[in-house]
Amino acid sequence: MLTVAENELLTRTDPGTAMGETMRRYWIPALLAWEIPEPDCPPVRVQLLGEKLVAFRDTAGRIGLLEEFCPHRRVSLWLGRNEECGLRCVYHGWKFDVDGNCVDQMNEPNQFKEKIRITSYPTVELGGVIWAYMGPAELQPPPPQFEWTQVPESHCVVTKVWQECNWLQALEGGIDTSHAPILHRTLRADAKMPGINVTSPFVRGKAPHLVVETTDYGYRYFGVRSLGDEGVHIRSYHFVLPFHQVRPSSFSQGQTGVAGHMWVPIDDENCMVWNWYYALPDEAPLNEEDRLLRSSGNGPQDVDFANEFRSRHNKKNNYQIDRQAQKTETFTGITGINVQDRAVQESMGPIVDRSKEHLGPADRAIIVARQQLLHALKANQEGGTPLGLAPTYYTIRAPERVLPNDVDWHETLLPEMYPEPAEV
Repeated sequence: MLTVAENELLTRTDPGTAMGETMRRYWIPALLAWEIPEPDCPPVRVQLLGEKLVAFRDTAGRIGLLEEFCPHRRVSLWLGRNEECGLRCVYHGWKFDVDGNCVDQMNEPNQFKEKIRITSYPTVELGGVIWAYMGPAELQPPPPQFEWTQVPESHCVVTKVWQECNWLQALEGGIDTSHAPILHRTLRADAKMPGINVTSPFVRGKAPHLVVETTDYGYRYFGVRSLGDEGVHIRSYHFVLPFHQVRPSSFSQGQTGVAGHMWVPIDDENCMVWNWYYALPDEAPLNEEDRLLRSSGNGPQDVDFANEFRSRHNKKNNYQIDRQAQKTETFTGITGINVQDRAVQESMGPIVDRSKEHLGPADRAIIVARQQLLHALKANQEGGTPLGLAPTYYTIRAPERVLPNDVDWHETLLPEMYPEPAEV
């Protein structure tokens, strides 16, 4: 368990907090590129690490990510006019470029614009996502070029959804492999509701033995489940600090692929859960069935894009749980794997009291993640380099296999987890 003091350290991410300043050392997904699709389109509100921001794409296509409130009279720049390479406040006409420089003051006969600047954060656009760097300029790390950000758009799906709890309990739910074949299982092979089929080796296997191996980006880990004489089921993962998970995926056409999540703090009691899936570059593009499947729980039928990407299945409507389906269809009676995750993670409250929990061997990945986050926090406080800043995670993958009992599963899977960079 974590002490109350350690829990406070890891969960608080506002400006000036220890975890907040550590997280600002990394590239952070801020918004989907399609939210600001073209030059001079309407600006978009963004909330990251307790800061209220506004994003816009200027006339030249450059992306600005600014403090939301005009430094003149603190009016929201979300109301602003995106015009002629700048965002102009509608109250008195002060205008700011993508770097935060004030370039015009319509109401001032003797302008002093060169003395005015608003907070602005660098951005990069990769994989259909606009990423922000909110830390010291001299410490900016290499861009976050995960393999999924490099494959063709036809091979990848990226979605996001607002979750009403602290980022850490959402992350811990994602990196916890022992829950998945329980929480997400169907009850029958012919169940009509989505879930991990009860006939899957992931479900049929025994309780997992967890193997966690630390790396310079975080760790790789394996859930090893015995299938008796049939062999052993191995599911591999990666945890990349501070909030990335990489895991296996499969698609309807038989392609092999990789999937993952990012759990990004909005503020201390809310986070944005990002979901991405991709087929490997040498595989066929994803078809519409796969795109719909991979947005399950996060597509427009489930998430209100116009309302801050809030889930339509939420605690106010009890996640639309179906108690009869819980008896006959799926373990939870809740539709959608991602909705099931949100339900259990939000049920803990905004910030769970970890001093009251009881962890076991199946929680090894969670325990190590907490240790590494605390070490990263300490390294940053002491002027060092936290784990996960070097670009050694660029090509990592996460295979899943059923192997004979006499095969060395570790020796078999490790080369697949670190392939040579693919040409894309």
